Amino acid sequence: MTQEETIQIFRNYFAYIKRPGAADLLQWMDANGFFEAPASKRHHGAEPGGLAQHSINVCRRLIQMNAEEERRQQSLNYDLETLAICGLLHDLCKIDAYRKAEFEGITEYRLTKNFPAGHGEKSVILILQFMHLTQEEILAIRWHMGQYDFYARGGGYDLDNAFHQCKLAVMLHLADMMATHFDEREEEKSGEKK
Repeated sequence: MTQEETIQIFRNYFAYIKRPGAADLLQWMDANGFFEAPASKRHHGAEPGGLAQHSINVCRRLIQMNAEEERRQQSLNYDLETLAICGLLHDLCKIDAYRKAEFEGITEYRLTKNFPAGHGEKSVILILQFMHLTQEEILAIRWHMGQYDFYARGGGYDLDNAFHQCKLAVMLHLADMMATHFDEREEEKSGEKK
């Protein structure tokens, strides 16, 4: 899949977000390199456009998971706007996280350490500069790293409390893990993007 196709798919999902400020947020993302950014230094999506593709994969998984839960419980129902916000914007913190650098003749991504406000926290802060988030959306984005979040390793109960209170937080974490470890590994093996 070309970068232009990835951008168009991302924009199609982003169209579900109708809140005031969403258009300004998307314009800011475009101007600040979101669609060229990698998803990581050397793991999943470690190429230009990897962040947008990863975000699409997470959004798709989240929509799929929500539909499965609706069938199973007949009560859990997050609207497409909330799912798009969480799926597409959970890693907004990575918009400026990596820069290409030359090191011993090898070009690689290096961590920039710009605005070190935490992972999920930084994403929430950046989004809130443009549009409102519900408490569930904040908890989901803040804790989408689950047990891999540095602060969850300290023995506090915030992650457990967030997962207990907010099914969306659990679903976003699982969607992120499935996109990373299933979808993107399959893409690497096949040599093509979805």
